[in-house]
Amino acid sequence: MEIDFENLPTSIEELQKIIFLQKQEISDYKDRYVRLLEKIKLERARVFSSSSEKNILQPDMFDEAGVELPEEVKEQLADEVEVKSHIRKKHPVRRPLPDYLPREVILHDIAEAEKICGCGEHLVRIGEEISEQLKYIPAQISVIKHVRPKYACKPCQENVKIAPMPVLLLPKSIATPELVAHVIVSKYCDHLPLYRQEGIWERMEIDMPRSSLCGWVLKTSEVCEPLVSLLQKMIVAGAYAQADETTVQVLNEVGRDNRTKSYMWCYRGGGIQPCIVYEYQQTRGGYHAERFLAGFAGYLQTDAFSGYNWTHDTEDIIPVGCHAHARRPFAELVKTHKTPGLAHEAFKLYRKLYAVENEARDNQLSPESRYQLRLEKSVPILDTLKKWLDHHLPKTSEQGTIGKAIRYCLNHWVELNNYLKDGRIEIDNNLVENAIRPFALGRKNWLFNGSPAGAKAGATFYSLIETCRANNVEPYQYLCAMLNRIRECVTEEDYRKLLPQFIQL
Repeated sequence: MEIDFENLPTSIEELQKIIFLQKQEISDYKDRYVRLLEKIKLERARVFSSSSEKNILQPDMFDEAGVELPEEVKEQLADEVEVKSHIRKKHPVRRPLPDYLPREVILHDIAEAEKICGCGEHLVRIGEEISEQLKYIPAQISVIKHVRPKYACKPCQENVKIAPMPVLLLPKSIATPELVAHVIVSKYCDHLPLYRQEGIWERMEIDMPRSSLCGWVLKTSEVCEPLVSLLQKMIVAGAYAQADETTVQVLNEVGRDNRTKSYMWCYRGGGIQPCIVYEYQQTRGGYHAERFLAGFAGYLQTDAFSGYNWTHDTEDIIPVGCHAHARRPFAELVKTHKTPGLAHEAFKLYRKLYAVENEARDNQLSPESRYQLRLEKSVPILDTLKKWLDHHLPKTSEQGTIGKAIRYCLNHWVELNNYLKDGRIEIDNNLVENAIRPFALGRKNWLFNGSPAGAKAGATFYSLIETCRANNVEPYQYLCAMLNRIRECVTEEDYRKLLPQFIQL
């Protein structure tokens, strides 16, 4: 508001009105300045600070004096979380090398003349000292030559016989299942794009063009599609699932610009034998998740993305929120604000809440025992957090970071508390987010998928590899065993036996 000082009104009421408007404008500018400064600090923290939310509070950082809170809330904030003592080791101990590795023994002995004592007696061997080093041998490559003798009747000059060719993973290809498994693991586990793999083969003087590698990956993914379909069925048949999604750039999509974002959806379920399924879709529409989970009945844990709002209209599905998403804004503010404030108070309560989860995990509690532990310890903390949120809601700006964090919790409070209903449910969606992390890491290397078919192939192999990891199965060994047998599968039960949870390596 600009003031014309040459033509100021003479009325006191009008002058007071101008002063009031000026103060209001200054207050608005101050609020904007504080919010912008806060955004700058948060962006700097995201770029330069550690992403971990552990150990960002010091035990003596809180001084509750002067904070107007209900007494029971103050008591919860005053309680300290019990932290297990740490005993520092004097010297780090190197883990022994695995026993299954072959050993090449080199004996370092003293000369025969030195084995005679000064008194004339021969020295007796009383022991030995052993030290081991790890030797690296580059990949050993061999050629499998299929020889099929031909037989014929010489007098008749006919009746030629030859043994049938064994069923191959990729007919008319030089690739064995072991080679295809290596290409897949290199790309989807070790994040080596195919053009880099092509360069590695060139150094070994083997002609392995990128087009051939790509063809193997695409054809093998088609062979493996029944396995992913079975994983999807197992997720839908379960009573608890998690879902999340992330962006991916895909070229040559019909009717879409190459710069348009596509999405990779990820689902996790299956209970004690986890199943993880990736699904490529062009959009982020919630109907993709609704179609994928058709027939699912139970608890579905997601973030607060509106694409999952359809679960509120389905009687068979109970939506569960993610406390990691609710906690994250408070944690980010704690990193950027050294002096204790509202974010520190909220984060302290969240630290108590997660301490209960750590206790259940450390003691390896059953779902029933974890359910009882949460009723005993987590419910009072959540009640305190709810009172704290309600107390500070009217005192915070809707546009400020702390205000948005408080309103996020309150707007999704029912979903955030639904994890208390069953001991099988996690407090957050981190398991499926961890399953997406390898994809996000690989995306930094290969940047984009060259076609929708490539994106679908990637979804297939990420599904199998991440399911291997969730079930403590080594991906390369699994792929070798599975690809050697999959062409023999006829029935659904044959394919089921080749899933990471059930395969005999």
